[in-house]
Amino acid sequence: MARVAAVDLGTNSTRLLAADISDGRIRDLERQTHVTRLGEGVDGRRRLLPLPIARVRNVLSDYRRIAETLGVERTLAIGTSAVHDAENGEAFLGEIEWSYGFSTRLLSGHDEALLTFRGVTADRALDAGTVIVDLGGGSTELVAGGPDGVRWHDSLDIGSVRLTERFLHSDPPAENELGACAAAVRALLAERVPDHVRGSATSAIGVAGTITSIAALDLGLDEYDRDRVHGHVLTLESLRRQLDRLASVPVDERRTFRPLDPERAPVIVAGAAIVREIVDFFGLDGLEVSERDILDGAALAAAELPEPEEGAAPSGAYTCC
Repeated sequence: MARVAAVDLGTNSTRLLAADISDGRIRDLERQTHVTRLGEGVDGRRRLLPLPIARVRNVLSDYRRIAETLGVERTLAIGTSAVHDAENGEAFLGEIEWSYGFSTRLLSGHDEALLTFRGVTADRALDAGTVIVDLGGGSTELVAGGPDGVRWHDSLDIGSVRLTERFLHSDPPAENELGACAAAVRALLAERVPDHVRGSATSAIGVAGTITSIAALDLGLDEYDRDRVHGHVLTLESLRRQLDRLASVPVDERRTFRPLDPERAPVIVAGAAIVREIVDFFGLDGLEVSERDILDGAALAAAELPEPEEGAAPSGAYTCC
């Protein structure tokens, strides 16, 4: 058995999973999510900015204390879309290694797809024709697979933070802004998803904070309940209804919607638009929501890391910010 931690340095949120790994199975010890908006401004400036970096560092300090308290043996921090797109992304990861003692890994779209698939299938098998939708702040990963593994995957630059910054400038968003956002999603899906993948899709599984948050809203929960969200089916009609509700009010009112994290309110409309368009594009009636995702895949990968060794600071450790 290995006691590990995984940290997802996402575009919109910074997440922690501490777990015991035994024979490929995950036993959760602690999960936390904080909306840190690391990717704020990255789409336009191609750099991680000082304020978002400071927000992430504050959270990572807490995560390191949690890992130490639990006796975690090794921690893997993964960088995804925002870190990958930023000119100072690799330097940022080097600084994280030096400051917190975490192993880090900058994921390509291929890496993200494989880790997401591994996390989703950690405690279940997939039917043939399943499409996994991993909707993040900077990008959305689509993974088509089944019992035999991954058949096709792609990473698309359509995320809740990215499309909010590109299209949704009014508060609440104007109809023409929502239309432009949806049209951009449809155009990219039509360009990038092969006909054979689209035509063979029979079901979808949605993961990550946007989709789980919409599921919690659809369930009408007062407090977020991971067990009730996991396995919930968001129908296409439910997605349309939640999008209309979220887009109809200013962000300050959206922040009061329970159990939505108030810090997710500014970007949830674009996220809802993306998932609605994806489900519609594949001609499906809805998608199943999973609480197992890339963070679980990263925990499994952390268990495979070698024992940490003392060494010199990683290259670029003091050049990030």
